[in-house]
Amino acid sequence: MMNMSEKEKMKLGLLYDANGNESLIKEREYAKEICFQYNQLPPSRAEERKDIIKKLFGKTGNNFLIEPSFYCDYGYNIEIGENFYSNHNLVILDGEKVTFGDNVFIAPNCGFYTAGHPLDVEQRNMGLEYAYPIKVGNNVWIGGNVSVMPGVTIGDNTVIGGGSVVTKNIPSGVVAVGNPCRVLREITDEDKNKYRKSMNE
Repeated sequence: MMNMSEKEKMKLGLLYDANGNESLIKEREYAKEICFQYNQLPPSRAEERKDIIKKLFGKTGNNFLIEPSFYCDYGYNIEIGENFYSNHNLVILDGEKVTFGDNVFIAPNCGFYTAGHPLDVEQRNMGLEYAYPIKVGNNVWIGGNVSVMPGVTIGDNTVIGGGSVVTKNIPSGVVAVGNPCRVLREITDEDKNKYRKSMNE
């Protein structure tokens, strides 16, 4: 096998050295500098904030809003669709790609972590880690204080309940909740009438 860079190993889901590799360290420092600038801007400079995210992310839609504070590792591995919204304190550790579809709503204090560490203590203490991609479909609502772990896919039209730790794939069209996160039930037509739509109802 030919010699691979640590970044190439990262992209292939292999163990890689994130903490001792100068190139990856510089990329993270750049992203964190951009995040710092973003988080210092006042709400009145919304367009400037939007331009920063377009510069940082690999792909964005035209319409999105990310409330500060926001933090990520690299930025270029993050892709968001149209009408993306995240509330305060979103953290994305994007050693691998993190992809969000259209109309994704994320509540406060959520984390999406592609990065993990070996269970073996010797490998872990060597500073090695791995990164597996995360994919979130269209029309997904993620409640507050949710953690999404490496390698997870969340299907379209799904709701993840607050406080969940999502360790495995979640299908489309369901409500899922818990630690570890499990499917609670399917979303049905009855859910359209669950909430009052006017004062006259």
